Amino acid sequence: MKNIILNILQDSIEAKRHCIENNIDHIIKAADMLAACLTRGNKVLIFGNGGSAADAQHLAAEFANRFQIERPPLAAVALTTDTSLLTSIGNDYHFDVIFSKQVEALGRQGDIAWGISTSGNSANVIQAMKAAQKIGMSTIGMTGRAGELAGCVDLVFAVASDTTARIQESHITVGHILCDLVDRILYPNEFRD
Repeated sequence: MKNIILNILQDSIEAKRHCIENNIDHIIKAADMLAACLTRGNKVLIFGNGGSAADAQHLAAEFANRFQIERPPLAAVALTTDTSLLTSIGNDYHFDVIFSKQVEALGRQGDIAWGISTSGNSANVIQAMKAAQKIGMSTIGMTGRAGELAGCVDLVFAVASDTTARIQESHITVGHILCDLVDRILYPNEFRD
């Protein structure tokens, strides 16, 4: 058991290290995009399925509530939380459009659509990205070894792993880094380092 635990830890560290070291410029660009969006009074729409839905909710809460400093709320919404809306769209139309219909309803030019799909092939995430681009929104994607999502977003964070858990751990680490950087860009006087 101890070896299993230590092997999982090492795999997680390596996946995160590889993802972050290979995406430093993208992370900085995404932080600048997010900060500019929020400064303009626009919003961030975040979505995904399963564990990625939980990550979307987690990250939206970090922006709308607070991350590590006391600051005003930042406009971020997880499109994964309204069960009445999700089930009505899924029932009346198709599960593939549960996010794109929300993007069409809530998204505006200048907003950011942030889609998370460990496979990179979630049809509902891809359709939402295409809807966002038609509106004039910027797009950020988080995926595993890319998939179709990589080809339909402005910035993609691909994790070089085939293990869903390692991909999700890397996504939330990149998400937390982005939360931290956005706070530092928008509220530099709150940091002493």
